[in-house]
Amino acid sequence: MKSLTLKSSSTGALLGLLLMVVSLFASPTFAQEAPAAQAVAAAAAEAAPAVAATPNKGDTAWMLISTVLVLFMIVPGLALFYGGLVRAKNMLSVLMQVMVGASLIFVLWSIYGYTVAFTPGNPFFGGFDKLFLAGITPDSVAATFSKGVVIPELVFVAFQGTFAAITAALIVGSVAERMKFSAVLLFLVIWFTFSYLPVAHMVWYWDGPDAITDAASLETVLGNAGFLWAKGALDFAGGTVVHINAGVAGLVAAYFVGKRVGYGREAMTPHSLTLTMVGAAMLWVGWFGFNAGSNLEATGLAALAMTNTLFACSAAVLSWLAGEWVLKGKPSMLGAASGAVAGLVGITPAAGFVGLNGALIIGLVAGLVCLWGVTGLKRLLKADDSLDVFGIHGLGGIVGALLTGVFASPELGGMGVYDYVANKTAEGYSIATQLYVQAEGVLVTLVLSTVVSVIALLIVKVVVGLRVSEEEEREGLDISSHGEKAYYM
Repeated sequence: MKSLTLKSSSTGALLGLLLMVVSLFASPTFAQEAPAAQAVAAAAAEAAPAVAATPNKGDTAWMLISTVLVLFMIVPGLALFYGGLVRAKNMLSVLMQVMVGASLIFVLWSIYGYTVAFTPGNPFFGGFDKLFLAGITPDSVAATFSKGVVIPELVFVAFQGTFAAITAALIVGSVAERMKFSAVLLFLVIWFTFSYLPVAHMVWYWDGPDAITDAASLETVLGNAGFLWAKGALDFAGGTVVHINAGVAGLVAAYFVGKRVGYGREAMTPHSLTLTMVGAAMLWVGWFGFNAGSNLEATGLAALAMTNTLFACSAAVLSWLAGEWVLKGKPSMLGAASGAVAGLVGITPAAGFVGLNGALIIGLVAGLVCLWGVTGLKRLLKADDSLDVFGIHGLGGIVGALLTGVFASPELGGMGVYDYVANKTAEGYSIATQLYVQAEGVLVTLVLSTVVSVIALLIVKVVVGLRVSEEEEREGLDISSHGEKAYYM
């Protein structure tokens, strides 16, 4: 769950400072002898606008680093993770789709993505006041989760842009090795506009903590907030917005594009598990920026999110390998890398809401459920989800979103829900109630992403076509689509 509220510098700062200086030099005796003058000064001080909050350099530095870490997850992390999993003749095509797809989303984010996701509008999408990032300067600030604490808006723009970019890049793993490059890019434009942006707004947009002073102002904030945020859905770093959203889109795309030539009859083993392991390690490192950075401040809660990310990932590696060892008789490097990603996905929505033991359990569960997702469930669905985007990201996101509602309970070591009117953790946390809200968020994301993906793919099919010819696919997309090879030997 993220926040954004804009603030401007106070034009009454000088008046406020002058009044403080006067009050320091006024003696108690004078104050008692001139109550009328004292009342006038107090009224003037109350009427003067408050001095705008200034970003803390430590928070700013942390968010700059977090933004770079998330970019590191995309290129080279995700690109190498995906690239190692495909056949050698398609290595460059995957690298291209990840890098160029992310670059496309960054440009769209600067033009209209940010304003639609993170400005006031309605419960489902924001307005257009910030088109082309209009009015955002180095002095503009964005709120965090603490009253009176802000960060530069530009770093918030960049940080959130990396989330949008990696979400789109995740989808390409489902249709790797057979979808046209032009079709991938056109699909990402449509899906980003009508699925990612509305879900991001629904889950993460609100006016910020400083807008909440009493029950009445809370009602105003709820009225202005995104649909799912107002309902109380908890998503610390993107279980719904990123993983379920992308996982569903990938599954739908896999059905529409169809299975790879020879799927189920020919060997389609990864060409470099070494690169896949390197990519997975980069994802793990970058994910600390992804999850801990979503706190927007360098505080103990960011440390909690970081530690939860470490523990959940490790637990999922072990649970995946244990399950694989039992089922197949041997633990594999591919299983370890996949388990790591499954644990990272599972803890994403819960990172700042659950305790350390809750993170361990989420990791253990995510590892086993996602192992089933890429084996048993994949066979049931009968879709050629090439790199198991739904089995890991979609299913892992669902597991994490639902278990967030359980382990966020203070009785189970979680952080509960914060009451910004009382400025403390709210009392009376109900696991059943929160689970219902979490399930509602999962369902809304599933339905919206499915509908948008179907429509987008139908449009793409008519405009440019979905997949390359059989001859091009057999030759490999590196040569047929890009005229170059990953390896010259």
